[in-house]
Amino acid sequence: MPSFRAHARAWAELLRLPALFTVPGDALAGAAATGLRPGRGTALALTSSLCLYEAGMALNDWADRAEDAVDRPHRPIPSGRVHPTAALTAAAALTAAGLALAARAGRPALTVATALAGTVWAYDLTLKHTKAGPTAMATARALDLLLGATATATATASATATASESVEGRVGAGRGRGATGATAGGSVAGATGGREGVSRVSSPLPAALALGAHTLAVTSVSRHETQGGSTAAPLGALATTLALAHAVARPRRAAVGPLAHRRAVHGPPSLPQPTDGPPSLPLSTDGPPSLPAGRRPAVRLGLPGTTRPARPAEDTAALTRTALALAYTATAGRPFLHAALNPSPPLTQRAVGGGIRALIPLQAALAARSGALGSALVAASLAPAAGRFARRVSVT
Repeated sequence: MPSFRAHARAWAELLRLPALFTVPGDALAGAAATGLRPGRGTALALTSSLCLYEAGMALNDWADRAEDAVDRPHRPIPSGRVHPTAALTAAAALTAAGLALAARAGRPALTVATALAGTVWAYDLTLKHTKAGPTAMATARALDLLLGATATATATASATATASESVEGRVGAGRGRGATGATAGGSVAGATGGREGVSRVSSPLPAALALGAHTLAVTSVSRHETQGGSTAAPLGALATTLALAHAVARPRRAAVGPLAHRRAVHGPPSLPQPTDGPPSLPLSTDGPPSLPAGRRPAVRLGLPGTTRPARPAEDTAALTRTALALAYTATAGRPFLHAALNPSPPLTQRAVGGGIRALIPLQAALAARSGALGSALVAASLAPAAGRFARRVSVT
């Protein structure tokens, strides 16, 4: 009878536990893409994604048990370390748990999670060995990001509506007691403004398409990992990697609202100027000249008369995006290049593993591009652990 340690290792191989580190970044990048802070909805989406991801892993080995008996007899099911019925039961239980967690995040999140679960089961059972296989896998990864975005937006809207109703109730009670409504009315306006802000969240579709494009490239390469021989798939994946790295390194275009539209049409508001003579800055009574309110101090670039506004936050964000884009390129691009030069099974499998691990810096770069540096750092911090575990348990 196998020991507990051997049994645990067999399940770790079946579920490909190192690949689990690539899942949390989907929810974090999805929340960041909406422009909202991660919260309870994000946490529910993250745990739901973990369950659905592992359900797909267990179902994948159950569906491939006959093929693995020939090509990969060392896998847990063909080697007899995990019974096929146990793997199928685990897949069903994890799917149910994932849907239950998504349901707690709201009906929209449950709708996305149901579509995600359906895509996972369809891929493992029927689509994997068809031409639609890579597209189905890319769709699943994109839906996983959309699950994080939907759950975050739904939870935020619900919390804002609850707060607004609470404030309105306090206002009504205050008026009943004859209280003045000036201060309370301002609070209601603030809550209503917050609710309107939730309705104008940014679209997560560009981030979802980016993750889907990367997953499509990796899945196309993985179709040749047991036999090798394909040069076109790694080259296509390398081109996709370079294009995505260039895209995520650039700042995200800000959403155009009413104020931005007015500035785009009429230009920025002009400052009042004296009727004659050169423009002058108002001087304080004691100390150096003071700038008008809202103006940033200028920083000299080294040339006389050459200045630019001081923007340390923007510079930090740009450096973060660039560093993450380079990390993504190094993690995925190098093994893709090696597999293109020598499409042998070992190098192709290494390219697939690199492509899977590269999801982490890509997710972090997408979060940073949306302005969520905290979420980007949390996602990026998972990369070292994923690398260490991948040396013990294969992710392919």
